Amino acid sequence: MKLPSHLYLDKNNIPYEAQSFSPQTEKGAANVAHALGFSERQAVKTLIFQVDTGERVLVMLGGDQNAISGNLKRAIGSRNIKMAEPEVVKQTTGYVIGSIPAFGWQPEGFRSFLEASLMNEPILGTGGGQWGEEIMITPDNLVKASHAIVVNLTERENQ
Repeated sequence: MKLPSHLYLDKNNIPYEAQSFSPQTEKGAANVAHALGFSERQAVKTLIFQVDTGERVLVMLGGDQNAISGNLKRAIGSRNIKMAEPEVVKQTTGYVIGSIPAFGWQPEGFRSFLEASLMNEPILGTGGGQWGEEIMITPDNLVKASHAIVVNLTERENQ
């Protein structure tokens, strides 16, 4: 089964491996990682944030990571950001929360951010666009596919 996310990667000659897990698996990055046998850090959470300007951005973190608010605000360039509501996520991405691909749906100029420490992982898993479908991809190829800005979102910076 080829999903739009697979077709996007194929069209752009970006290598990946499609993997499936039971759609009965409980939602969450940790559960996907466990089902497919990789670490929670490698299961990429794709989060949509809204900026007070109306801009929406994609933020990618490891399944066991949380962004430090100040780092996220600095990266985005606004103090007024919030997680997007489920209906805004669907309107923005075309996908429901739970298996949003990190690429293939963004319009020109849409900003995506990837937590810098994920570049140290050998392989990452990101939603394929349908629950039960995961895309395994190297960090470099994830950056290439998503046009992500690699930035420190999780480590406190020394002031």
